[in-house]
Amino acid sequence: MASSDNEKSRLDEAARAGWLYFIAGHTQDEIAKMLKVSRASAQRLVSLCLAERLITFRLEHPITACMELAARLKDLFHLVYCEVVPTDPAAPLSAAGIAERAANILETTLRTEKPTIVALGTGRAVRAAVERVSPIDCPNHQIVSLVGNISADGSASFFDTVGRLADRTKARHYPMPLPFLMSSERERDQMLKIDPIARVRAVAAKADLRLVGVGQMDRQAQVHIDGFVSREELLEMMRLGAVGELTGWAFDEEGHLIKGGTNLRLTSIPPRVPAEALTIGAAVGRAKVAAIRAALKGRLLNGLITDEATASAILKSN
Repeated sequence: MASSDNEKSRLDEAARAGWLYFIAGHTQDEIAKMLKVSRASAQRLVSLCLAERLITFRLEHPITACMELAARLKDLFHLVYCEVVPTDPAAPLSAAGIAERAANILETTLRTEKPTIVALGTGRAVRAAVERVSPIDCPNHQIVSLVGNISADGSASFFDTVGRLADRTKARHYPMPLPFLMSSERERDQMLKIDPIARVRAVAAKADLRLVGVGQMDRQAQVHIDGFVSREELLEMMRLGAVGELTGWAFDEEGHLIKGGTNLRLTSIPPRVPAEALTIGAAVGRAKVAAIRAALKGRLLNGLITDEATASAILKSN
């Protein structure tokens, strides 16, 4: 039994070294320092990872510590899907690990023969995932945007994902050609009645998979940094109790959507409560712990991809 445990531990170390080398992009010297082993040991671990095919283009051997964290999160929040990836000690906010796993589920979904609808949010993690998807010829599938991608100054978001994924898959795609926010609730309601917009929203409502980023609602909120909401609008949502957002929809610490503020003028597809189709949030970082925890608690998500440090912080905060 001890021999079996030692072998599993050795494979875990090899998988972690392989992840740091092939996915996070560290040198063997850097890996040796991170894992507190000699350079020769780091080199042997990377070689073992390759020899045992623990990693090909993606990590194939789930690391025990990550699996245990994922199991605890699934149990605590009744999740359908959860993956926890290693934390990169040199870049704890790096989205490389979660992007790799999110790309994996996108590819798995899009390689099915049954016609499938994939709905995407915006943001750095989702964009990074799309960039890692291998070219696939799947014209029977559909890709649809969950969020308007035009900011207040009329510019399009750099982190729009639908067109990019369509380029890689040849799938039919449906962008959301709307401003992120309208000037009033009445104007928003009128825009959503326009036939092409209503058709896009109808496709999104039938999505089999939703992949979204999770944003914090603080002074460093990406929706503000990226120009989608003003400082005054952000501060108003914070006063209303917002701790996070999914595709712009702000929610409080219990995961309840805010009844007011920018939510009244938002054009994005609202989250289903509770989430019905597989709805996965991809996010890392201590700043996002409160937002991720609230989204899980409020059942806005039924799936999560995060890293060890973030997963541990979510569990400790519960």
